[in-house]
Amino acid sequence: MTEARRHHPLTMVWKLWKLAKFSFVIVMYLFVIKFGADSTFLKYGRIAFFLFVGVAVLVILFQWLTHKYKLDDASFHLYEGVFTKSVRTIPFAKIQNVNRHTTLFHRLFNMTSIRFETGLTGEEAAVEFEVIALAEADSTEKHVTSPVTDKLMTVQDGEAAAESHAEAVKPRRTVHFKPTRKDIVRASFTSLSFLLLIPLLGSAYSKIDQFFHVKQEAKGLFSIMMDSWWIAAILIVVLAVVSVAFGIVRTFVKYGKYEISSDPERIYITKGLVDETVFSIAKQRVQAVEITQSVLKRLLGLAEVKLTSAGGLGDGEDKLEISSLYPFLPVQRAYEMISEMLPAYEVTREMNRLPAKSLWVRMLRPSWLWIVATAALFYFKPRLLGFEQTWWVLSGVLLIWIFVSRWLDFANTRYVLKDNFIQFRTGSLTTALFISKREKIIEVNVTRSLFQKWLGLASVGTMNRAKPVRRAGIDDAPVELAESFVKWYMGRRKEVKME
Repeated sequence: MTEARRHHPLTMVWKLWKLAKFSFVIVMYLFVIKFGADSTFLKYGRIAFFLFVGVAVLVILFQWLTHKYKLDDASFHLYEGVFTKSVRTIPFAKIQNVNRHTTLFHRLFNMTSIRFETGLTGEEAAVEFEVIALAEADSTEKHVTSPVTDKLMTVQDGEAAAESHAEAVKPRRTVHFKPTRKDIVRASFTSLSFLLLIPLLGSAYSKIDQFFHVKQEAKGLFSIMMDSWWIAAILIVVLAVVSVAFGIVRTFVKYGKYEISSDPERIYITKGLVDETVFSIAKQRVQAVEITQSVLKRLLGLAEVKLTSAGGLGDGEDKLEISSLYPFLPVQRAYEMISEMLPAYEVTREMNRLPAKSLWVRMLRPSWLWIVATAALFYFKPRLLGFEQTWWVLSGVLLIWIFVSRWLDFANTRYVLKDNFIQFRTGSLTTALFISKREKIIEVNVTRSLFQKWLGLASVGTMNRAKPVRRAGIDDAPVELAESFVKWYMGRRKEVKME
């Protein structure tokens, strides 16, 4: 067991940096844009701002002085509080995922941040070190994730010893995927990143106009461009080229250093050229696999593979991206990688379709969206280009779209039960293939409406551990599937293992 210790002193610098970023806009408004103004509001606003910064700095200092941690062979022990002290113990067995994030700030000081996610909920569901030395992060992660922790060294101050130990016990990883330049270019067009430049320029113009009032100058410049067709044409070409270049650069920064690898115990996802994120998950913690395809990806033969975990998958913008193996994998390679990294999972290409009567049920089911939209259109009766009957045209277009969407969902829906695996594929424009093992499913349900009973149909669903829980299923399946589905799930009693 290690002695209780404080977090790295640079944690205070990191929090002060975040405070500075948060306060930047306020400082610009109070002390730059409104410089020289002496209204009562600004006077007291500046005083309140100084008080806020002073209190925030004191809080950061006291948090560093009072927040401590230590590790033993089985748990984290976290100590917090000044007047009311609390001790939080988190067993290593509850750790689901490990997420590292290395920003430019961390790189300047040879540091990183590491977050150990659990399957719990709430603010205390994770153990996070916002600034930690690389060697200590390696040894701590190895200590936490190793199946035999009593043979591992405890976390010491000697970073050289920790680093040599981490190298000695580091399992050999198999690299499954690294994007090539061709993959990066294809990803930039598939993700439509080149379209982001125009709204970014619009947002920047709006913010500049709020402070410097350049609307009249912009109108004059626009009228000059419109008066000369060749200037407008050149600007359009330049904007198109810059947009494409922006999309490629943005995609390269995001995916240029992407790597998917695994060892016998864990899966690792590394991404980010400037700010690096390393996500790892134990293979046994994977609750389900999902393969999604949009219309554009289906046309290009690409797919995105996502892993469902009982623990959190980070926070902020990375929460949805971090569980994705790679958003633009070739379909065949996606299936191969699942078999390579998760041998316990089997992906079956041949699946069962829904019977024709399922289509009739879907087509005849009332659409509340269409009913409410039609009622609103009838009440307001909008006109388009002076056409008085616009409301019923829009209502008809919406109804046709609903029917087309339901037909596509019927055509894309597939299912299969095979041994201890279940697969569902659903979706109209964007399809999702859900794969899970029987032992990972915590609940199943079968529902039947009166109409479904008449036609011998049912809706089946599953629930997996995740944050929030992951639900999957299909509607209007044959009742025979529902019966075999329940019997299939009852076999879970022989497979489930208590932690």
